[in-house]
Amino acid sequence: MIQPTIGFIVYGVHKNGLKDPMGVPFIDDAIVKGSKAALAQAGLKVVEHAVVVATKEEARSAMKEMKSNEKIDMIVLFSGTWVWAAHLVGAIREYAASGKAVLLWTHPGSQGWRPVGGFVMHGGLLEIGVPHRFVYGEAEDSATVAKIVSYARAAHLKSLLNMSTLGTFGGRGMGQTCGVADPSQWMRMFGVDIDSRDTTELIGAAAEVSPKEISDLQPRLQKLFGTAPEKNVVNERSIRLYIALRKIVEREKFDFYTIQSFPGLGDDYSATCFAQSMMLEDGYGTSTLGDFNTALTVWLLTRLSKEPVYYGDLQHVDKKRKEIKIIGDGACPPSLASKLGPAGFSEHGIPTEGEAGGLSVRLICKVGEGVLARVGRINGEFQMVITRGSIFEPPQEQVEARLSECGIPFWPHGFVTVHCDIEKMLDSWTNEYACLGYGSDLYPALVDFCELTGIKPVLP
Repeated sequence: MIQPTIGFIVYGVHKNGLKDPMGVPFIDDAIVKGSKAALAQAGLKVVEHAVVVATKEEARSAMKEMKSNEKIDMIVLFSGTWVWAAHLVGAIREYAASGKAVLLWTHPGSQGWRPVGGFVMHGGLLEIGVPHRFVYGEAEDSATVAKIVSYARAAHLKSLLNMSTLGTFGGRGMGQTCGVADPSQWMRMFGVDIDSRDTTELIGAAAEVSPKEISDLQPRLQKLFGTAPEKNVVNERSIRLYIALRKIVEREKFDFYTIQSFPGLGDDYSATCFAQSMMLEDGYGTSTLGDFNTALTVWLLTRLSKEPVYYGDLQHVDKKRKEIKIIGDGACPPSLASKLGPAGFSEHGIPTEGEAGGLSVRLICKVGEGVLARVGRINGEFQMVITRGSIFEPPQEQVEARLSECGIPFWPHGFVTVHCDIEKMLDSWTNEYACLGYGSDLYPALVDFCELTGIKPVLP
């Protein structure tokens, strides 16, 4: 889970205890203190600026301090009272040019003239084209605080993505046209460097995994699956591939990655199902088939959610029930197993898509609230389809029949009821994959991330 860091700056000309004609200080220190506390209680790390900003010199100093602090993802400009916008907007414009986020927060109330200070700054930044979020609401209002937290989380994601490295093992898998990447576009929009490796390096690294490394993994597998996989060459190769993959990802400092899987690796050495399942369990953003857009979506969901993320084929849609069935080809983090039973070991089982075979994971995803999402491109322009969803478990007496519907009952299944216009969702979806993240708070943060990075959000 991420913890965004925000810079908190109070602004206003009537400061230093100056009182209104009724003898009350224009800036209410109790409101300022309570507002900062509300953000900290909501999970944000708050860095306070000591001076109430009113002059150009003070604005320059404040923005320089916040811009030079690499840990700060966003500034919160808190309206203490009215202000001369011209004294602040130039410095804020300079700060925003760094790519960091700006949020204006106005706490309601007639005394103190906070709304006047809020609206004149909001209008000034709109006038000169400085991107920002404007929030009007009380610190005691949970919806108000949630808006600020969501924007801060999105700003943190943007900061993390900048100057990150996306590793790619192998090339395009299964002839996918809808997952390819333009490295220059990724660098221009997100600051992401795409670095490629051949899958032969993985095979060599897997062969060098020691017997001790394999045995050291057994207690963890016992905990996740309740048992160890059968000892044979195919299963051992799956375990070796996972250990090798993690080693290389860590050595190369890949922040997230995608892997071709097949053709190639899945035919020559082992299917990647088990390795991908465990990497998702370990909290890595990843995807199969060289699908860069799915990798980005999984990375975002992984950073936002307390639970690991599941991506799989959007295998069936029941439009009347708004029910979606997600079936991954053997890859799913085992800790997502439902009360219907623990995660189990299975086999990849499709020789035309990985002749070497390999371990896979068998489970039904547990109950919860979350989102389905996926980044895609249309004519070179990024968009992200995002919808809320409820993950459910079929009744016990229906489980066997529901698993058999697809003809491959031994692959992981996720059953989701989506809360959206199903026709609009289907029309907007841009790939075979659906990415499932647990947590109702993921939805607004993804929408805000789109706003901050220039991705078009599609909210069916």
